[in-house]
Amino acid sequence: MPEVQKADSQTGETAQRFIEFIMMQAQQAMLFLGRLPHPSTGETIVNLEAARMFIDYIEMLKEKTRGNLSSDEEKVLGSILSDLQMSFVQVSNDNPENKAISNPEPSSQADSIIEEKISSEEDQKKRFSKSYGEL
Repeated sequence: MPEVQKADSQTGETAQRFIEFIMMQAQQAMLFLGRLPHPSTGETIVNLEAARMFIDYIEMLKEKTRGNLSSDEEKVLGSILSDLQMSFVQVSNDNPENKAISNPEPSSQADSIIEEKISSEEDQKKRFSKSYGEL
C-alpha cells in the first residue's frame, strides 16, 4: 500500500506546534530558574528541582525525536536546551546550597490542589470499580 504524504501546510503546522510546545516547557523551566516573574504574583521563584525536571523533559524529547526533526527544529531544540542548561548552572552557582527556594504560599496551594486531585481520582476509581466477587 503506498504511503500517504502529508501536505506541506500540515507539516509546517506540526513543526510550529512542536516548537511552541518546546517553548512552553522552556518557559516553565525559566520560571523556576527565577529568570521570568511568576504570572500571578510578579515575584521571581527559584526552584532548582522543578527547573531540572522541565530541562530533563526537553532533553528527553530531543532524544526521543532524534532523526525525526527538520534541521530548523533540531537547531531550535538544541539551542533552547543548551541555554537552559547554562542558566541552570549559573543559578546553581548563585545558590551554593542548591536548595529549592520558592514562595511558600503558591507551593502550598499547588500541593493542596494536587492532593485534592489525587483524592478525587481515588474516589472515582473506588466509585466506578466493579467487583466480581472473591477470586
